[in-house]
Amino acid sequence: MTMIGVLFQAEDAAAVAEFFELFKTPWEPYVAGREYDVVITTVSEVPEIDARLLLAFESDKCSLDDSLGLRPGLKHAAADLELGAAQVPIYTGVLTFEEIGDVQACALVDGQVAGVRKEFEDRFVLRLGYDLFKETGRLLQRGQPLEHAGVPSLDLHIDAIRRWILEAGIPLAEIVPVPAGSRFMVCLTHDIDFVGIRYHRFDHSMWGFLFRATIGTLRRFLRGKIGLKDLGRCWAAALSLPFVQVGWLKDFWLPFDWYLDVEQGLGATYYLIPFKRRAGDKVSARHPERRAAAYDVGDVSEWVRRLQEAGCEIGVHGIDAWHSVEKGSEERQRIGTVTGDSNAGIRMHWLLSDADTVRVLEDAGYDYDSTVGYNETPGYRAGTCQVYRPPGARRLLELPMHIQDGALFFPQRLDLSEKAAWELCSRFIQHARTHGGVLTTLWHDRSHGPERLWGSFYVRLVSELKGQNVWFGTAHEVTEWFRARRCVTFERCRGSDGAERIIASCHGTKPERPFVVRIHHALRETTGVRPHNSWTDLLWTGETEAELPARAKLERLFSGVI
Repeated sequence: MTMIGVLFQAEDAAAVAEFFELFKTPWEPYVAGREYDVVITTVSEVPEIDARLLLAFESDKCSLDDSLGLRPGLKHAAADLELGAAQVPIYTGVLTFEEIGDVQACALVDGQVAGVRKEFEDRFVLRLGYDLFKETGRLLQRGQPLEHAGVPSLDLHIDAIRRWILEAGIPLAEIVPVPAGSRFMVCLTHDIDFVGIRYHRFDHSMWGFLFRATIGTLRRFLRGKIGLKDLGRCWAAALSLPFVQVGWLKDFWLPFDWYLDVEQGLGATYYLIPFKRRAGDKVSARHPERRAAAYDVGDVSEWVRRLQEAGCEIGVHGIDAWHSVEKGSEERQRIGTVTGDSNAGIRMHWLLSDADTVRVLEDAGYDYDSTVGYNETPGYRAGTCQVYRPPGARRLLELPMHIQDGALFFPQRLDLSEKAAWELCSRFIQHARTHGGVLTTLWHDRSHGPERLWGSFYVRLVSELKGQNVWFGTAHEVTEWFRARRCVTFERCRGSDGAERIIASCHGTKPERPFVVRIHHALRETTGVRPHNSWTDLLWTGETEAELPARAKLERLFSGVI
């Protein structure tokens, strides 16, 4: 089985390691003189390499260019790269070529060649005009701008590497980013900013609700955004407000029973406010005082118990944890006094973060964070559907957030119709079906009721996901499964017969759900066997070592010899 040799610049070591946690396939730093089927390099001076496939990434002139007949041309600071059918934004520089000789183009930028493929008698060389690992580091460190939010860039880079290896006729083993028996994972999350309108008497939240439920919904009705039934429901809620606040009628902002009924044991994650009436420090957005919540976790202790009994997770909706280790620890402990568990994950209120947030959260004792996402639009901020370790972290993992209700429907955001929102969400579902990983949704506390009325869309979304053969896991369960996958290592060894083998071992956390070891069979056309789109899946619990099938055995097996 293929062990990939990787030759990279020292400053990119962390990005290389994280790339191969996401693309979980056997790899090692390149060792001169050692035999490799595949070598990936991002250095400008490429040594003599004897490999069946050489993938050379460099956004400046490379020592291979002359031997391939390439003349470097324009270097773009950033560009959209055509990789087959995919359009992938590149942020750290793309080199195009003015002349390409007799090689085949495999990547384009605005019609200019940015990558070539050359086949020799017994090997392939691909020269790409960008730096794969600097792209990886940039995506995980800074994320993507809004204009590229909908592009899963990092997942597409992984897909391209996998495809180029298979097209070269080289089989590949991979631990796919989804547990056995599921197409992908889904994490249903709820940020609980409000737990009832009865907590808001004559404040901006109450007056804002009355305006939106009456004048606002009338405008939406006249624009054709809602129907007469929804208009009536909002006006009825506004009229009932005095009776709700004195306790005579049910509070239509109370979220928990509605979500429990819709999700029916799917195990959602609720991020609760640790301290009421704290707006937090260093808040630069407009009206920072409005960030203070009128409730805290102590006001809903009975609901916490009921949610936990239903298999749900309680996390921290952080106030100051993003910039203060002391306050972050205090917030975690406050939630723990009610949940009975001092370990917790976090999502920051208003998605606040800065360059030091990862270090601060880790020092404050959090297991994972789920703040990386957009308020303005659904998207892949880090370019992936996978849980990852952000740069600078030692143990903290990041669960990216992809689909948020407010981004879809707020008039100040995308303000989509339900039809347009469904088309957008369907693209995210299709990507998860194809690439695995986890699709993380965020539906807020008030979104099911008046005046937002986004509940019916959520019911449809959950129903669609339930029909996709997915694993619904809490944020903690999903991140712990990925943590176990990160514990897998691959090592070369030689058997008693002298043949080299690759052994997979899981050191540390074992997965609650088995891994899938996917053996991609990509044999050359000359064997008479289809070269790609064929694989075998093997279940592995991680309890014992697993020997990956040798290449020769695969060739005999899939040419019909055994």
